[in-house]
Amino acid sequence: MSAKVMRKVLFYLGLVVILLPTVFVFYWMVLASFKNQVQNLAYPPLFFFKPTIENYIAVFKQQNFLKYMLNSLIIAAGSTGLSLLFGVPAAYSISRFKMNRMVFTLTFSRMIPFVSYLIPWYILFKRLGLVDTYLGLTLSHIIINMPLVILLMSSFFDEVPLDLEEAARIDGAGSLQVFLLVSLPMAINGLITSAILSFIFSWNQFLFSLILSGPKTKTVPVAVFNFMSYEMINWGGLMAAATLIALPVLVLTVFIHKYIVKGLTMGALKE
Repeated sequence: MSAKVMRKVLFYLGLVVILLPTVFVFYWMVLASFKNQVQNLAYPPLFFFKPTIENYIAVFKQQNFLKYMLNSLIIAAGSTGLSLLFGVPAAYSISRFKMNRMVFTLTFSRMIPFVSYLIPWYILFKRLGLVDTYLGLTLSHIIINMPLVILLMSSFFDEVPLDLEEAARIDGAGSLQVFLLVSLPMAINGLITSAILSFIFSWNQFLFSLILSGPKTKTVPVAVFNFMSYEMINWGGLMAAATLIALPVLVLTVFIHKYIVKGLTMGALKE
């Protein structure tokens, strides 16, 4: 066996070893969503059984899951949009004026546990009447998304050649026109990547939603708790709900994964 073939075999073998745990967990989650409670608690575990869709019916009929998914969609879309609206111009300024201290500050803010924000945010939102409101949850999710957008986009703007901006200014373009017509289009992969990751982080956010949401704004990660009680855990309903939560993100990733790969590898301007 040649060295080239051996390297390829080892590469795919390593890939299988890395991906197998994640793929198996997702496979088991989907499999468990089609089992009843007795089948889910069976030992040894059942891989062959008569599937049922009762868990999915219960999720939509008994738990009002569509409302929770709509809440998550509104909050994730709102926080992503606002993070891009304010974060992208901030990232451009950081890139062009070389604000390295600001980059350090943003990186440090991402390292702080999100639970440390909860008490002050809850007190503030309670006094302002923003608990159990879309606005309150959207603002809280911006804490997660804004630093991410700024850090990603500032790296992309660093890759935009200054010569192109100077040429646009010579042709009479103002600073806003240079930003919108030159720099931003060349960093489009970064913009798409930032939007996708921001949406995913907001969609899956549990901690802020648990404390700051209520009956009107409960999101899907929080709604999963409806399947857990002191007496028992409804494993079939829990896995069905988890599958439905993961499905939109999975579909989104499948269709636009190439932008994520380009964005995270910073290959937009070096192809």
